[in-house]
Amino acid sequence: MINLFGQEINKLTAQMVAEGQKPYRAIQLYTWIYEKKARSFDEMTDVSLKFREVLKAKYTLDLPSTYLKQESQDGTIKLLISLSDGAKVETVLMRYSYGNAVCVSSQVGCNMGCSFCSSGRLGKQRNLTVDEMMAQILIINQILQDEAQGQHVTHVVIMGTGEPFDNYDNVLDFVRILNHPKGLAIGARHITVSTCGIIEGIKRYAREGLQTNLAISLHAPNNELRDQLMKINKVYPLEQLMPAIREYEALSGRRVTYEYLLLADINDTKECAEQLIKLIKGTMGYVNLIPYNETNLYDYKRSSGNRVHAFLDYLTKGGVTATIRKEFGSDIDAACGQLRAKVEENKL
Repeated sequence: MINLFGQEINKLTAQMVAEGQKPYRAIQLYTWIYEKKARSFDEMTDVSLKFREVLKAKYTLDLPSTYLKQESQDGTIKLLISLSDGAKVETVLMRYSYGNAVCVSSQVGCNMGCSFCSSGRLGKQRNLTVDEMMAQILIINQILQDEAQGQHVTHVVIMGTGEPFDNYDNVLDFVRILNHPKGLAIGARHITVSTCGIIEGIKRYAREGLQTNLAISLHAPNNELRDQLMKINKVYPLEQLMPAIREYEALSGRRVTYEYLLLADINDTKECAEQLIKLIKGTMGYVNLIPYNETNLYDYKRSSGNRVHAFLDYLTKGGVTATIRKEFGSDIDAACGQLRAKVEENKL
């Protein structure tokens, strides 16, 4: 059975033609499932009864179930979604003044092995399919709709569990469905893909012709420190990563965001700030400073507020545009992968 929520429009058009249908049928189906929010083929009243039976026999509109739901006092919602094979993935709704942003997972687990991240504790189990990524948005949309008529997801960051460029083709189809005017119609500038530095993925993404945002999980300004924090740096060191970023900027015309997690007495010093300024000089990017969500799984500590603001001040005076990311869900299992790891390791 083919889940319609996982079908990029060009692929769905080809499938409809193969079924003996006119190409417009794909757009018609998109209109029903995304705009009109149909959840059964019987609701599609302008589709012939005969073809609806074909759809029922070959296609599904299935969504997974929610295994756990946590809600923070600030309105942040974290879901642990149970997939058809029993695997579980996290997704998070963050409420900003400008809209509703969802952090989407792209894999069950992660093989990147960053030393500060709970997502990789259990390793990568498998890639998520396109419909499993779409489900994270559609389930959150239903929650928002139940809260208030007309509310919906306005921004998507593919920054949850997993490395998006390790699941490149599925992530690309997911982005195209999000952005398609008859899909979820989320503007390209409201979609962000985050990578820890898969160079082949960065170069390939630069040539897709998309105007989405690209974020680089950097977290260290030199190879020695980045090797300690992120195993990926041993494969793609900074002297290879930075030229790839410059190539991406030149081809796409888009600047990148450098994600920089601040860890007390490790990467939050003035020396690190000076090295970071030198490293990204000449790129269009800006730095997003992230206060660390402490967890009992690791010994890392969050930088003090004074250190965070001092680091920001160093960057600003050095000519680098930087911001401090707003924190969400501090009273729930906020760290990426933390809720899933707790459930899986304790068999909850």
